[in-house]
Amino acid sequence: MEELNHSRVSEFMLLGLTDSPELQIFFFVVFSLSYLITILGNCLILLTVLSTSYLHSPMYFLLGNLSLIDMCLSSFATPKMIMDFFAQRKTISFEGCISQIFFLHLFTETEIVLLISMSFDRYIAICKPLHYSTIMSRKVCVGLVVTSWTVGFLHTMSQLAFTLYLPFCGPNVVESFFCDLPLVVQLACVDMYVLGIFMISTSGVIALISFLLLLTSYIIVLVTIRDHSSSRSSKALSTCTAHFIVVTMFFGPCIFIYVWPFTNFLVDKILSVIYTIFTPFLNPLIYTLRNQEVKTAVKKKLRLPIFQS
Repeated sequence: MEELNHSRVSEFMLLGLTDSPELQIFFFVVFSLSYLITILGNCLILLTVLSTSYLHSPMYFLLGNLSLIDMCLSSFATPKMIMDFFAQRKTISFEGCISQIFFLHLFTETEIVLLISMSFDRYIAICKPLHYSTIMSRKVCVGLVVTSWTVGFLHTMSQLAFTLYLPFCGPNVVESFFCDLPLVVQLACVDMYVLGIFMISTSGVIALISFLLLLTSYIIVLVTIRDHSSSRSSKALSTCTAHFIVVTMFFGPCIFIYVWPFTNFLVDKILSVIYTIFTPFLNPLIYTLRNQEVKTAVKKKLRLPIFQS
């Protein structure tokens, strides 16, 4: 073990998004504003849900937890990426790199399970409305959130179990703006292609299966909506549409990146930006602008014309 630790590289070089000084300034402004709006927007939703009595329901309890996870997901790498735009050498320590991988998979897997929980909540509310309050009790909601974090943690540890003890003795250039498992594993000084692609693809398969389950549940919900009254159908359709937009934006990049790892396509960087930066950025806008109850509560908090109907 001592010999292996001596051979391990102490830091990794991050290539970032671009080498162009002009684009770096542009990206610095765009991502700085996006990150600020993401944190403020999700904080606003979380505080609104906590402080508004008529939002103390299972759906908004899960929404508040989604906002919390989105703040975490957008913060594990974005602040460093923003600072690195003006750095001559974009480096990260070995421990920092492993930490980024840990938090990325923790928050991503937790959000996957939470989105499934939100879909289950909408399914019960629309397909079994008479049993909704019994099934979606406070105990069940807390259990769903705890399960989300537990599954996220266990999945993350399973992904890191073999990574921590790999020998990294030579190449140390990560072709992205943060450390991710497919990019780091291929830098190991041993042939990890078969085992690495198996371990990493499991994340993609989990994301794909979860997306198909969510898609099936939304189809069932939409079929059920047709038998309801027009006003109720309109509200349910609006909520489900917002959920499905979030699901598609989040799962699409995850499935592409992890089902086919080691591709090194430029599109991987773009997809990484989408699900780690822009999806958390857009979630508050999607849920606020498409949900009348949240929009009304936020309007009362802020008293801004932008939230007027």
